[in-house]
Amino acid sequence: MSGTLARLARSSAVHMGFAFLAMGGWAVFANRGHAMPGPLLAGLVQGFLSAAITLFLKRAIEWLVAQFGGIAGLVLPPLIACLTSLTLLSAIHALAGTPEILATIALPLTVATSYAALYTYTLWSARP
Repeated sequence: MSGTLARLARSSAVHMGFAFLAMGGWAVFANRGHAMPGPLLAGLVQGFLSAAITLFLKRAIEWLVAQFGGIAGLVLPPLIACLTSLTLLSAIHALAGTPEILATIALPLTVATSYAALYTYTLWSARP
């Protein structure tokens, strides 16, 4: 991998931008059956939420894995990440008036929870 490409791959801003576009785009698609500006607003809200979740999820998982010993260190971090994401996504989309909340958050929540589970396992299995 070239130096420039490697720097981009490690860039939080690039990851956040990708999350914004991918999950914001999904939210527009999930709400496409509703009149504008509903789908666009859902896309902007989800895009910003996904960018923020992308920024904080890695650090939160690292901190949570360090807080719990044994099997709790494997199970609780992704569970906490999932429940926190579910609560925030649902509440903020409800406040924003997103028409199709469940369809809007299904993919981003699945991606975030899958990442949390895999990253937790990676950290947990590397413990001494």
